[in-house]
Amino acid sequence: MEYLILAAALLILFVIYLIRCSLEEKKLWRNLKKSLTENYGKPSTKKYQEGRLKTIAGHFQNKKTEDAIDAITWNDLDLDRVFQSMDFTLSAAGEESLYTMLRCPVFEEDTLKERETLIRYFMLHPDDRVTMQMLFAKIGRTGKYSIYDYIAYLDDVEQGSNRSHYLMLGLMAMAVILCFFNSGYGLLVLCVLLCINMVTYFKQKKEIDPYITTFAYFIRILKVTEEFSAHPIEILKPWMEQIAAGRAKFKKFRRFSSVLMQQNSMSGNPIDVVMDYLRMGLHVNLIKFNTMLREAKKYKQDMIRIIETMGYIEAMISIGAYRSSLPDYTLPEFGQKGLCARKLYHPLIKDPVANSVTLTKGMLLTGSNASGKSTFLKTVALSQILAQTIYTVPADSYQTDFYAVYTSMALRDDLATSSSYFMVEIKSLKRIIDAGKEKKHPVMCFVDEVLRGTNTVERIAASTEILKSLAEDHIFSFAATHDVELTKLLEDAYENYHFEERIENNEISFPYQLCQGRANSRNAIRLLQMLGYEEALIQRAEKRASDFIDQGDRKSTRLNSSHSRISYAVLCF
Repeated sequence: MEYLILAAALLILFVIYLIRCSLEEKKLWRNLKKSLTENYGKPSTKKYQEGRLKTIAGHFQNKKTEDAIDAITWNDLDLDRVFQSMDFTLSAAGEESLYTMLRCPVFEEDTLKERETLIRYFMLHPDDRVTMQMLFAKIGRTGKYSIYDYIAYLDDVEQGSNRSHYLMLGLMAMAVILCFFNSGYGLLVLCVLLCINMVTYFKQKKEIDPYITTFAYFIRILKVTEEFSAHPIEILKPWMEQIAAGRAKFKKFRRFSSVLMQQNSMSGNPIDVVMDYLRMGLHVNLIKFNTMLREAKKYKQDMIRIIETMGYIEAMISIGAYRSSLPDYTLPEFGQKGLCARKLYHPLIKDPVANSVTLTKGMLLTGSNASGKSTFLKTVALSQILAQTIYTVPADSYQTDFYAVYTSMALRDDLATSSSYFMVEIKSLKRIIDAGKEKKHPVMCFVDEVLRGTNTVERIAASTEILKSLAEDHIFSFAATHDVELTKLLEDAYENYHFEERIENNEISFPYQLCQGRANSRNAIRLLQMLGYEEALIQRAEKRASDFIDQGDRKSTRLNSSHSRISYAVLCF
């Protein structure tokens, strides 16, 4: 009797625990839904674990195109931070799709307009958006690796046999039968068999665990795609039909998998704990894995297409949320050579200063340090990338053409290869020149402080020739420099613009407003005066600066027509 009372009490406690877990789970989903509704249009607060961005890049590494943003440009423009600011996704499929999209500009306006159709729909239909986001949250994220990495390696996984697993299950069944005749020996044999299975389980599970995670994730996707049918959205019909056609091939793959494979980790369901022990003792997940592996290899491309389609849809929702978080944005207009932008600003800067510009040829930008040159170059480069990826530009208006974007800005010495700054820089510049010759699309490039790693004479001579090469018909070039001599040497190839500073009451300020023409202030010497340097030193510095400028004006014509002494072999490295 006491045992029955104890069993009943334990059962009651277990039921109470299940109810509590269920209520907690429902509370989590209610809070998520409330957050998705109330925080729409606010900046992203998503947190990333260390190394997560490398995982998110998995899809891109497997799908990158010839015109993808290269590593130098990505790092120069701090595009990891830009990605994080627009990442409102709730699933790994959406994360990776959005990252790949940002890193792979397109050159067909029809593709961008197709994206716009979905982006606009979800911006204007909040109920459908929240419903879809809740479903994507059920899919969730993968572990520390990209699902596409695991799928890519499926062909390398050896197809296992279930014979040994079935043999052990048969022996366990015989041990159970033995218990009815001799409970002591039967239980002993059963315990020994279970221990053997548990010991071998962890070794085998370790080898296939990443793929079990992948299959479990794909099962969640398939389950969510079925739930879409309960919330039909007409605009998604073409994508849902593609998914349904692919899903039909995975009936055998899914059979019994919802019971045998770990499901959504958000649930906290104690049944999962019980199932873990069953897996260890009976190897049911190892058996199912071998069956699923066979099916996954057979329909690998269909699996990828379903995951990519789901990720694409969620990426469109995320882009709409990003647009809503911006102070202002516009849809780009393509077909105009050059650039015409009105009130363009950098989306990562708090309280940014907007600038407008119209160009039909390259821009040569001058001005003092901290005046805004580098930020403006990054703003234009980023805007062009956003225009050709998420069809969104932080500006009042933006007219341009399709370009492959390259930068050479935030370079540094490469200690790993013992390369000096100068060597790193000329290699970076040469890749842009080569792209202008080899790419089927025109190139838009951005160069900050050309050849800053060498002496003045050779820098000006070589910079002149390099920037001329970057002003050819197939390249639309933006360059910032402190060498005012270049503004005259290159005035036929580039339009001169500058940023300036203001000094009032011995204090310096920067309006960050783009001005036409070359910079003509010499405020570096003025700053020496502000800091209390001797007046005689200031006057001598002013005289030398005037002499240098006069000499530069007289020599500029000769530099244009003469060969510099810099090594041609180095420049063509």
